[in-house]
Amino acid sequence: MFPSLTRAARRRVLALAAALLAVGGVLVWWLAPFGPPTPRGSVTFSTGVPSGVYQRYGALLKQTLAEELPEVSVTLEDSEGSQQNLARVASGQADFTIATADAVAQYIRDRRPGFERLRGCARLYDDYVQLVVRKGSSIQYVPDLRGLRVGVGQDGSGVRLIADRILAAAGITPDRDVEAVPVGIDTMPELLERGSLDAFFWSGGLPTHAVQSLSERFEVRLVPMDDSVVEALRDVGESTRLYRSAVIPADAYAKAQDGQPVKTLAVANLMVTTAETDPDLVEGFTRSVIDSRDVIGSQVHPAQLVDLRTAVYTEPLALHDGARRYYRSVKP
Repeated sequence: MFPSLTRAARRRVLALAAALLAVGGVLVWWLAPFGPPTPRGSVTFSTGVPSGVYQRYGALLKQTLAEELPEVSVTLEDSEGSQQNLARVASGQADFTIATADAVAQYIRDRRPGFERLRGCARLYDDYVQLVVRKGSSIQYVPDLRGLRVGVGQDGSGVRLIADRILAAAGITPDRDVEAVPVGIDTMPELLERGSLDAFFWSGGLPTHAVQSLSERFEVRLVPMDDSVVEALRDVGESTRLYRSAVIPADAYAKAQDGQPVKTLAVANLMVTTAETDPDLVEGFTRSVIDSRDVIGSQVHPAQLVDLRTAVYTEPLALHDGARRYYRSVKP
């Protein structure tokens, strides 16, 4: 090699060649797109009513996404709840949302516009049905609501869906046998406090800030719903496989429960998107949901229950390919 060069010259040529290779390697490293693509763009996240868990969770998740997906701009949109959330995502008005599994199942069963596009990112935490009355009220069971003024959630909410089902299971027609007041958790506590409502239904994570705040300034209690409620739901022809009997722990609302657990029913919440959403974006979004559990959970208690082991189970929705890619990447 280099027969006409002196030994010193050959060393200089080899050194120069090595330097050129090193520089080339740095340029390749700098220019080549190693690692997964960084998601970019703008997305809309449909949340829920002000002071509800969806809205508070969404606001905190947005902060995490700003750190983990800095090239993605997230806009939060308040909503009436699960049913409106699903309609927004299915129609393209929003890119991500949270909805209860029973609302998803109903949306699919009714074959509402865009139902076939919906996909799951993660199973989050469970919503617990809470029937709240004044402490001195004579209401002891759901049938006692007949003839009374009852907050049932806004028309586009998951609360409205489950409240109507529970009332029907108790033999009560919501628009005939009670005065059904279609307002949300941002309004119902105040209406109960000033005597404009006799009771209200809420379905949310424990504790829900609005209910907790009400219980700390006004004497209320929770009306129990035992296992017979789930059984009765079968008699009104609704699928109940997504509901389960549950117990509100005694310390969820200490002043409203007098140290006693309260029987009720629960349903899972799902993070929802559509099949067309960019897989890289969904993968990053799902990672942020799981990674932010403790940070968000320190302020919104239900988020502490997000669990990587169960997050993959998004029934009745198929898992989005981007979310599946994330779960595979963290599988032990």
